Amino acid sequence: MKIILMLTLFCLALFAIDINKASVEELKTLNGIGAKKAESIVQYRTQHKCFKNKDDLLNVKGIGKALLEKNEDKISFSACK
Repeated sequence: MKIILMLTLFCLALFAIDINKASVEELKTLNGIGAKKAESIVQYRTQHKCFKNKDDLLNVKGIGKALLEKNEDKISFSACK
């Protein structure tokens, strides 16, 4: 089971992670994102329905421009419903 999880996370790292759908575990594969920041992203997303663009991530405590720039090529944003 652990191997399957590790392979899944490895594959996710190769493709852009959809911020509006990603789990805490998926978010933790991003550079500089640990459990606490990943949980904050999910909590913000739950409260605000979704992230419309990358700048919305700056509203999450602990996410700054430098962290966002490190991950720009690794994240995507599905359309808000």
